[in-house]
Amino acid sequence: MSDDVVADGMVRVRLDLAYDGAGFHGWARQGERRTVQQEVEEALRIVLRSAVRPELTVAGRTDAGVHARGQVAHVDLPAELWAEHRQKLVKRLAGRLPKDIRVWAVARAPEGFNARFSALWRRYAYRVTDHPSGVDPLLRSHVLWHDWPLDVDAMNEAAGQLLGEHDFAAYCKKREGATTIRTLQRLSLERGADGVITATVRADAFCHNMVRSLIGALLFVGDGHRPPEWPRRVLAAGVRDSAVHVVRPHGLTLEEVGYPADELIAARNRESRRKRTAPGAAACC
Repeated sequence: MSDDVVADGMVRVRLDLAYDGAGFHGWARQGERRTVQQEVEEALRIVLRSAVRPELTVAGRTDAGVHARGQVAHVDLPAELWAEHRQKLVKRLAGRLPKDIRVWAVARAPEGFNARFSALWRRYAYRVTDHPSGVDPLLRSHVLWHDWPLDVDAMNEAAGQLLGEHDFAAYCKKREGATTIRTLQRLSLERGADGVITATVRADAFCHNMVRSLIGALLFVGDGHRPPEWPRRVLAAGVRDSAVHVVRPHGLTLEEVGYPADELIAARNRESRRKRTAPGAAACC
């Protein structure tokens, strides 16, 4: 059975959640290590008084130390459990979950919904400051300190050359059997009144370390070590460049996940599962 089809007697439930990633080894279960998935699934099991641990599917499997404000997951629950607990589930989860995780909303998902494959895009923010004194102590777990002055205009010039569908192998940690072709829909940077520079990064999906590698390349442009054309040249080369640093995870936050209208979900699920080839290459068999 496809994981887009809910078994008889079950209800698919969407969860919208947020977490501070500092205390987690990422989203996905990892044995005895503390992860977001482990904590949420265990809290669900307890509040639902279920003998079976509910299993979550997530929109974006964040790495260790990465935060989320707009994460989305789904879980399939027995219909009778959903009917019994749905009205008070958010409040009960608030009482059971640790303080570094919150579930903001739970709702019955539309037909065919899949938190991962139905997503049209994911939007991340990376925050960095070049203030000579360092990071505001109250923001130290969410903002990277870069100890060179940064030229945001030069960084935006470089960022604009990376937009569109490309093979981002040069900015990804390769995984066996996984494609590195992605469509980068937005990459822009803005300095706030507090001096913090926020990079907004949106794509249909991201490969491993992609956002943090892109930011690492743009920082090299911003501090004058590389010209604005350099990140594009690295992309075109298609191989990892030792000068591209994967910046630390604590500056990164998953802000939002976008989904299509309910009637377009099935088509989006099919498109997400299609293995892409590089632009201009022959389609895969």
